[in-house]
Amino acid sequence: MKTQYDVIGIGNAIMDIISPVSDTFLKTHKMDKGGMALIDQARALALNTALSAEGKTQEIAGGSAANTMVGISALGCRSAYIGKVADDAVGRRLSQGFADVSVDFSTKPIKSGAASARCMIAVTPDGERTMNTFLGASSLFTPADIATSKIQSAKVLYLEGYLFDAEPAKKAFVRASEIAQAAGRQVALTLSDSFCVGRHRESFRHLVDNHVNILFANEDEILSLYETDRLDTALDNLHKTKTIACITRGEKGSIIQDNDKRHIVHAAPVDKVVDTTGAGDQYAAGVLAGRAIGLSWKDAGHLGSLCAAEVISHYGARPERPIV
Repeated sequence: MKTQYDVIGIGNAIMDIISPVSDTFLKTHKMDKGGMALIDQARALALNTALSAEGKTQEIAGGSAANTMVGISALGCRSAYIGKVADDAVGRRLSQGFADVSVDFSTKPIKSGAASARCMIAVTPDGERTMNTFLGASSLFTPADIATSKIQSAKVLYLEGYLFDAEPAKKAFVRASEIAQAAGRQVALTLSDSFCVGRHRESFRHLVDNHVNILFANEDEILSLYETDRLDTALDNLHKTKTIACITRGEKGSIIQDNDKRHIVHAAPVDKVVDTTGAGDQYAAGVLAGRAIGLSWKDAGHLGSLCAAEVISHYGARPERPIV
């Protein structure tokens, strides 16, 4: 089949609502600094109102994998996204937000039930982000939402670990991976969160062992996946699966393990860290876009570092300045 996209992502379609706050705000609203809590619709509406009162709220169509697809598009490559939204105002703004940055998004919205997802992101002066997420319609993803022809026409299928919390979504991941592999395409997975790994460790291992070509994770996530405190041990275990590893380590940069080679990739310098939201998402965007344009794994990792450095220098999880 003719290649239509460089990368297609599947994940939670979420409206990011971002606001700078004080540490006192977190205490007042009982938010655990640096954490990610799942909340219900009532809590989401209350926090939305509280953040809006802070006066500097941004609303950006997002979700982890969606942010990566936006970054890939910003680098001049072709991307598409599959995620569930409701037929409501937030869902329509999400769809338009993807269209505005040339990310193909055409999943049909649900007509009744849960509202579209949103993530309240409170950013303290030290750049740390605290997230409270209402998954809403995004968590209703099933194998029926898989766009077979689009997956077959993408060089790489990129799966977001956050979506793994629902059993139908797990089945959708496996089905999408099988479609991609049957078409001779690659499958990439981001583990998303160490707590997510802890909840679904065996399912993630099965996915990596049987369906994944490229794994994105930070150091804590891959250590959790293999239940070890040694990164070398975790990488050795991953090597046995013949999966390429792209492991981020914050200010230490990243490690890319390609077959028998481990490439040390330095972090790109940043004058001031403003907001770490989306650093891993944009690192993945740089790596996948780099591979799409023919870069080596190490050079693709360097592009990923540049993309991560750009996004943490301002508020929000999308790139704002050209990288290349």
